[in-house]
Amino acid sequence: MTTQVLLTRYNLPSPGVESLIRARDGWLRERTELFLRYTVPSVRAQTCRDFSWLVYLDPESPAWLVELMSSLEAESLLTPLYRTSVPPDELVADLRAVAGDDDGGLITTNLDNDDGLARDLVERLRAAHVPGSPAAVYVDHGVILSGDALYLRRDRENAFCSVAEDLTAPVTCWADWHNRLHLHLPVRHLGGPPGWLQVIHGTNVSNRVRGRRVGRRRYESAFGGLLDQVSEPSATTLGRDLLVGWPYRTVRDVGRSTLREAIVRVGGKEGLDRLKDRLAARSTAG
Repeated sequence: MTTQVLLTRYNLPSPGVESLIRARDGWLRERTELFLRYTVPSVRAQTCRDFSWLVYLDPESPAWLVELMSSLEAESLLTPLYRTSVPPDELVADLRAVAGDDDGGLITTNLDNDDGLARDLVERLRAAHVPGSPAAVYVDHGVILSGDALYLRRDRENAFCSVAEDLTAPVTCWADWHNRLHLHLPVRHLGGPPGWLQVIHGTNVSNRVRGRRVGRRRYESAFGGLLDQVSEPSATTLGRDLLVGWPYRTVRDVGRSTLREAIVRVGGKEGLDRLKDRLAARSTAG
């Protein structure tokens, strides 16, 4: 048997740039609205129901959030776990508790609390699992929602990362940043239709519009009501984005990625985090 688990960091206490954003008034309620609008329905709609969902929350979460999580737990949708942090040994213990007596395969998948999944993502990951061959697994294609616009994106190291392995010594999808799992495991890429939905909104920490503009009709069967707000773009709009918008975003992202990689090579992950902290502090002060 294979144990399959979605992992979500909901509002864990965190230092640095993210803590500055999360300290803003209303952040938690706004994020919870997104969670209920996109994340929860997409998990409920999965074609394969043989999985668990662990959601990690701050022990000091407000009563209304604890009550909400209890109601979702009552319908067997998720398991809320209240921690100040999730060190690797505790995560592994939680996963083993989910697996019970099953000592077979394990698939962990990161799911942010403001994003969504295609209806068949869990099923696709399970079907692609190769027992005895540990790997970081990415479904390469997804869609990005910004306002009433939808963008098709190919991201070979996206945040919806999974790790397929066994339970003897799990690494999990939280072993490192989603774009650094290749340092720990072989990588397997899954093609096919979009498997994930990333939502751009005012409280995003680092996400931005990427990919090329598309209409919603081709993707409604995979994402259903999650795309209700998307307007159908005209041929002129699609053409303009193909010739101008998409190339601009591609060049911009290449520049950002090159700079980020250079900073990490020189100062490590901590160096990048320190730079983000300084920029965020400057923005907050302004």
